[in-house]
Amino acid sequence: MTIQLFNTLTGRIEELSPSDGKALRMYACGPTVYDYGHIGNFRTFLQVDVLRRFLKLEGITPKHVMNITDVDDKIIRNAAAAGVSISEYTQKYEKAFFEDLNALAVEKPEIIARATEHIPSMVALIEKLAAQDCAYKTEDGSWYFRIAKFPDYGKLSKKDFSGITDGARVDVDEYDKDSARDFALWKAPKPGERKWETALGPGRPGWHIECSAMATEYLGDSFDLHAGGEDLMFPHHENEIAQSESASHKTFAHHWFHVRFLLVEGRKMSKSEGNFYTLRDLLLKGHKASAIRMLLISVPYRQQLNFTFDGLAAETGAVERLRTFHERVRGVVPAPQENAELAAETAKSRESFHAALANDLNTAEARAAIFDLVRAGNAAIDAGTVGRENAAAMLAVLDDFDQVFAVLEDRDAEWTRAALDWAEREGRLGEASAEVVAQSALSDDQIQELVDERTQAKRARNFARADQIRNELAEKGILLEDSKDGVRWKRK
Repeated sequence: MTIQLFNTLTGRIEELSPSDGKALRMYACGPTVYDYGHIGNFRTFLQVDVLRRFLKLEGITPKHVMNITDVDDKIIRNAAAAGVSISEYTQKYEKAFFEDLNALAVEKPEIIARATEHIPSMVALIEKLAAQDCAYKTEDGSWYFRIAKFPDYGKLSKKDFSGITDGARVDVDEYDKDSARDFALWKAPKPGERKWETALGPGRPGWHIECSAMATEYLGDSFDLHAGGEDLMFPHHENEIAQSESASHKTFAHHWFHVRFLLVEGRKMSKSEGNFYTLRDLLLKGHKASAIRMLLISVPYRQQLNFTFDGLAAETGAVERLRTFHERVRGVVPAPQENAELAAETAKSRESFHAALANDLNTAEARAAIFDLVRAGNAAIDAGTVGRENAAAMLAVLDDFDQVFAVLEDRDAEWTRAALDWAEREGRLGEASAEVVAQSALSDDQIQELVDERTQAKRARNFARADQIRNELAEKGILLEDSKDGVRWKRK
């Protein structure tokens, strides 16, 4: 199936496929590891994850590079204030970032590139630009890109720079430069700052050159797709294009994929508004990682998502409904005959699911196709009209769904427990809700032991003990569901 994806560079929906007929070479801007990631960041990483998972489902191998920005002005200041080295400071937040990605079932890219490990590549790229008079050195020892040498500047963001004159501030930094439009490639060190001794002189790289150098080192001068949040379109991605194409005289990235940020309860997320949430904040409040993933990918990437707690509660129920349906299909007793109507509905759902994602990654329509199958499948199971092939076909569709949405495996308790362990280590256990603390007091094995004891008590007609166990579990946020197939339990 042909994958069609909106290209920010051209403003059109275009076919996405590997230009070399092999792997699809893609670069996605990663985190600047100075703090814990917030849900706006993770919406972008999740949408990129949906894209790479769908590529794989359609038989396309991704060669996915993600950078880690582990040096910049904020990191330098924060590390100095904490009295630790830059590497010690950033390692803590890099570790937390990958833990959070794991909790949200985000696949790791094939290549993780840390800025501090690629200084020689950045220096070589700046030297190449300088040899073409596209870069110049200032009196303080910094190096800048000369935007006047790149007439196509602005082609990605579609911004008009004709009215900008010297004295205006375009790319804000703390160094002098020849033109207001020029941006830093290499920054001379201030007293006491971490610096690298290079052929350019002492200093450290600018943010933009980092991504250009790492992308081209692993993917070549010209590659298939560049991804990131919409906030990076200008100036970061615009500057990447300018410096990369000036150096190579080739198209830097053929396809540009930008994810819109989100609102929280209808407002821009900010600490001053009191609506700023990290993943860990939400886990400590008792929300499930799977529901957070489901909500953050529920709206197509080019549409703004309004993150609400009512919406998060609804996604918790949606995930539970999907998991319950999956278990019902796996445990169905096949009817002697196949259900032709169900077979047609299953085939339609699978086709609609793939078609929706192939059409500019429409996650909303893709999940709607799966819930259509859930309704039809549940009705057939209730009626006892699911044949063996019907069940196998429905499981195949659910497998396709989960290869992209990745919510059927229940690891929620594990990640809530991990968040509590982190909070305890950081002295932040007081931020956890009482319900989360109570639930974590019982392991899965301990809960199952109590459920089994309750079952035995009911068989022995000791209903008082059975009710006591149910109430004890309910107080700790554990809900029981009695059915003809036995007792299922879940954490509220």
